[in-house]
Amino acid sequence: MRSLRIAVPLLLLLTLAAAGCGGGGSSSKVPADAVAVVGKDSITRASFDAAMARSKRGYTQQHRAWPKAGTTQFQQVQQSALTFLVQLQELQQKAKQLGVTISDKQISDRFAQLTKQLGGAKNLKTQAKAQGLTLQDVRDVVIQPQLLSEGIYKKVTSNVKVSDDDVKKYYAKNLKLYQQPESRDVRHILVSNHALANKLYDKIKAGANFAALAKKYSKDPGSRAQGGKLTIVKGQTAGPFDQTAFLINKGQVSRPVKTQYGWHIIQALSDVKPAKTTPLKDVKAAIRQQLLQQRKRDEWTKWINDTKKEYARKVHYQAGFAPPTTSSATTT
Repeated sequence: MRSLRIAVPLLLLLTLAAAGCGGGGSSSKVPADAVAVVGKDSITRASFDAAMARSKRGYTQQHRAWPKAGTTQFQQVQQSALTFLVQLQELQQKAKQLGVTISDKQISDRFAQLTKQLGGAKNLKTQAKAQGLTLQDVRDVVIQPQLLSEGIYKKVTSNVKVSDDDVKKYYAKNLKLYQQPESRDVRHILVSNHALANKLYDKIKAGANFAALAKKYSKDPGSRAQGGKLTIVKGQTAGPFDQTAFLINKGQVSRPVKTQYGWHIIQALSDVKPAKTTPLKDVKAAIRQQLLQQRKRDEWTKWINDTKKEYARKVHYQAGFAPPTTSSATTT
């Protein structure tokens, strides 16, 4: 079952002015009934008080003592509430600039989806209450910002494209990623001393069951339960083991071979499977998707950094509400 969180992708990524990016300015620009101004929009004292009330309800539901006014902990709660409201205002402003709108139907559909994911309306209400949220809060401070974030991301990355030529160039440049070396099915028994290895080798040559001996004696945890069976890729096992395993004939059992892990008895179960290269047509779609996601991440990161710079001097705080790291004046 999923859990409800006030976790908005954009808000987490955009550590903007309210989180100490040097934003802020004279509180003389902030109306008396507001705690901050973002661009031309005020964050009212009423909306701040509502955010603090949500936090207090969450503390109560979690049986935590509400910090006393003036304490460091109380100031941290205040800053968290204000940071969320400032970033939410930034989110709404950027959405408006980009022409991103969210309908009531979208909110209702996501609310229904969330209800289902959490196992029903009762579970949703319980989890919301545990965080001090009402069901209306879930719509307003969880779902709506999430949808705005998703809409902005879609808009910002809408022009990102990957051509067939881009895919071909990536494939050619990273051809080794699509090459499969020689491989072979074998089984082996790993023991600590040479004497035991020789004894087991003699038993196998006399007709003893290799798989049964592997299950009883082998110290290799990865293959013991399978009677020593495994598929090896050339160059990816210890040198002496690798050389012997690819030299012996199908069905042949090697004499004990020493590696840093101990003594091995190896039997080849299959012919050597030749090296091969996965053709472009088989990985074209995966490469395209990989490149597309990477380019979208790059475009998103650039947009985030540009937005940080844009809001660096657009946020102003009321006296006593500026983040500790901001250089804003705190006099009225």
